[in-house]
Amino acid sequence: MTKIKGVKVFRIQQFNDKRGYFAEIYKKKNIKKNLIFSCLSYSKKNVLRGLHIQKKNPQGKLLTIIKGKIFDVIVDLRKKSKTFGKYTSIYLDSKKKTSIFIPKGCAHGYCALDKENIIFYSLTKYRNKKDERVIDWKDKDLNIKWPIKYPILSPKDEKGISFINFVSNK
Repeated sequence: MTKIKGVKVFRIQQFNDKRGYFAEIYKKKNIKKNLIFSCLSYSKKNVLRGLHIQKKNPQGKLLTIIKGKIFDVIVDLRKKSKTFGKYTSIYLDSKKKTSIFIPKGCAHGYCALDKENIIFYSLTKYRNKKDERVIDWKDKDLNIKWPIKYPILSPKDEKGISFINFVSNK
């Protein structure tokens, strides 16, 4: 359980045998969302991605760690939410077989902690590049306690805007 409503953390059901394993990632009865788009992300150690959100058409996200370990952060940007402007964080690890569902209206980011990190996403809406926004990972108002000080960032993530700027711009 997390302090942000709609965020769900759960164990993946995995069936092992001498050949390897079979894992059940998504069951509609557990998430009750229509996931229509999936993608895969690979990150080296100390890569930080985020904090990302689609502003006008936000996406719900089911995130599963296929390989590695990440420090995952979710920021509630739903103005009517009791936890608006707050964040929750969790360590997700492929060995622990956990997934997390992030509701629409929340920004998301993570820091990759292992040498190789593979993350599988399923989303409730398609990606719209023109609608993407990035909030500064080191925003002073959010005050997120990241586990590293000098992450590897994309040019887009280096230009993240402040939380206050995001909230005040429509």
